[in-house]
Amino acid sequence: MSFRKATQLFIGAPRNKFRYALEWTKLASNHPTLNLIEAYQTAIDLLPQFIWLGATTNQRYLDLSTTENLAIKACSAAVRSLDYSLALEWLEHARCVVWGQSVMLRSPLDLLRASHPELATRLQIVADELHTSGLHNLTSKPSPPDESTFDDVGQQRRQLAGEYNSLLEQARQLPEFESFLKPIKATELVRVARNGPVVVVNCQGNQSDALVILPRHNHVKHLALPTFTEHKARQARSQLETSLRHRNLRQRGFKKMGQLGYEDGMEDVLRTLWTDVVKPVLDYLGYTDAISQERLPHITWCPTGPLSFLPLHAAGDYSQPRSRVFDYVISSYTPTLSALIASAPYSQNSSCRLLAVGQATTPGHTPLPGTSTELAHIKAQLQGQAGYSQLVDAQATTTSVLDAMEQHDWVHLACHAHQNVSDPTKSGFFLHDGTLDLASINRRSFKNKGLAFLSACQTATGDNMLPDEAIHLASGMLMAGYPSVIATMWSVVDEDAPFVADKVYEQLMKDKRIGNGEVGRALHSAVAGLRSKVGEKDFGRWVAYIHIGS
Repeated sequence: MSFRKATQLFIGAPRNKFRYALEWTKLASNHPTLNLIEAYQTAIDLLPQFIWLGATTNQRYLDLSTTENLAIKACSAAVRSLDYSLALEWLEHARCVVWGQSVMLRSPLDLLRASHPELATRLQIVADELHTSGLHNLTSKPSPPDESTFDDVGQQRRQLAGEYNSLLEQARQLPEFESFLKPIKATELVRVARNGPVVVVNCQGNQSDALVILPRHNHVKHLALPTFTEHKARQARSQLETSLRHRNLRQRGFKKMGQLGYEDGMEDVLRTLWTDVVKPVLDYLGYTDAISQERLPHITWCPTGPLSFLPLHAAGDYSQPRSRVFDYVISSYTPTLSALIASAPYSQNSSCRLLAVGQATTPGHTPLPGTSTELAHIKAQLQGQAGYSQLVDAQATTTSVLDAMEQHDWVHLACHAHQNVSDPTKSGFFLHDGTLDLASINRRSFKNKGLAFLSACQTATGDNMLPDEAIHLASGMLMAGYPSVIATMWSVVDEDAPFVADKVYEQLMKDKRIGNGEVGRALHSAVAGLRSKVGEKDFGRWVAYIHIGS
């Protein structure tokens, strides 16, 4: 039996059918007659059955680690066939899968409720139960008396997933709901470029490509990046890690500045990114013809695979003039295009309330005396402009912070943070009584939030094993309902954080709104100030800051 036929078996287990589809893609890569595009489409269509809602979040992440970079390989195949819209769709549908499922479970059902209230109500109830149960980790081995409970919870979740899929199918049978909660098509994805171009960069094997979405354009543009390879991306990642280790930049606090010469690795990385990726994109867009004397244009980067961890926003040849990305554009990032679709501009007014959380001393961690200054700066900038509340030191417990986040529009977290590689949902912020983890944050469905400023270490570090799942605290805040996030790719020097926060909030209080690029612009300006203060070549201190979202 052929792999193609095996994927079409009505009685086949979904996991097996997905595996057959993957084998089909491998075989078709070397045999053109086997229809590689159909093979990848089949695999991507089967992916939601393989990464099944009936499994816990942990199990789904484990399953994703076996999908063999499906998204970036499929994208490359679609690019080679000159179907750039399909390449964009496949990247969107096969990346950030667990994220997408979480967003789907929390999607508003207003349209369905208006015409079919009973179906919408039942769907909402089941979705809420699924969303909550998926974030309870069942990875620790239960003691014998708990085994039946463990099995009962798993069985209940599987039943909920089955009912959810059945209700979805019912909804899709209704007139005008045929595409209800289905993956977003390219015709809608191209609308994300509200504030400037969105550039998706895919890196696979010896082939790298930029898929460019321009404002008010209905077609996806393509730019080949022939000199950038997957090997170069991994090498750059390794160089960056070495530089950070020498600089002790994996934990916020007082730094041993390392010895001279240790920054060379980072400078090489930034030069490679400039030469092979960023400058070709800026040339293509016509941005390097002249440096804007007024407002710089805005680019949102959506890197994939090993590129996900690299600082495109700081790319440059620092031995040459006019060879730095920040001279030409303001950079933001997004883990997915749908994250930009979901966000709407947010106006700030006097009724807007910011929660500031500071941990100058956290049990078991190095002191962060700069957080007190940081919160004082924020309070001063918001005076008379917006509401301000703070929870510091012993006041900042996991429960009190979560409850306060519900009551406030913006949140600023100045504390230690942690990336848990073995269990991403346990990554979190260290508070007085424990860790406020991603699972706890995502169990809350925050509505109508604004900015989350994560002035903590490693809030946008990500997981090496699952680079396309955007498993970090910054994306977790996006998923939790904050459309705009300031985060750090590694930890920051304690004395720098108050400076950056002060400048960011000063600008945002002038703008009176976020969601149209204002946060990216405010951070760009603040980091320029920091760069002038510490020196351009002290990369470890200023490159870390990034803006994610709208």
